[in-house]
Amino acid sequence: MAIYVVMEPPVGGNRAGDAIFVRDSFTWLGFLVAPLWLAWHRLWIEAALTFIVMALLSVAGERLGLEGAGSLLSLLVSLYVGFEGQGLRIASLRRRGWREWGVVEAGNLGDAETRYALETGDDGEEEPAMPRIVPDASQARPPQTGMALGLTHTPGRP
Repeated sequence: MAIYVVMEPPVGGNRAGDAIFVRDSFTWLGFLVAPLWLAWHRLWIEAALTFIVMALLSVAGERLGLEGAGSLLSLLVSLYVGFEGQGLRIASLRRRGWREWGVVEAGNLGDAETRYALETGDDGEEEPAMPRIVPDASQARPPQTGMALGLTHTPGRP
């Protein structure tokens, strides 16, 4: 099962129809062709920085006579994009005003879209059809006062 992060567009858009599903996994294309993958997803600054860093590492490796080290460091940059590329996409969408609706676990993208549609309802309402388990600080238990034994508090004891 794969995990998809559902990003909803800024206010004013069709929330259910325009949602973006970002799979939370290693990105092989991001690993193999890091700057191109970043540019494809419109992460222009990240693509330029990746290209510059990889070029500088290659040039530094050639000048110092350490071609293997320069290639190995470029490989590390590619690994970073492979592992963190989807996180960079999510961060970019957040900067543009998109909000994270939640996480959907599904076997493929089609199943994830179906589960999201069932959660939000057919009419695109804000409230989900089924309750979602989301931590909410306002519903947290108040801190226990009084004496505590060890690391745990014993309820009912003064």
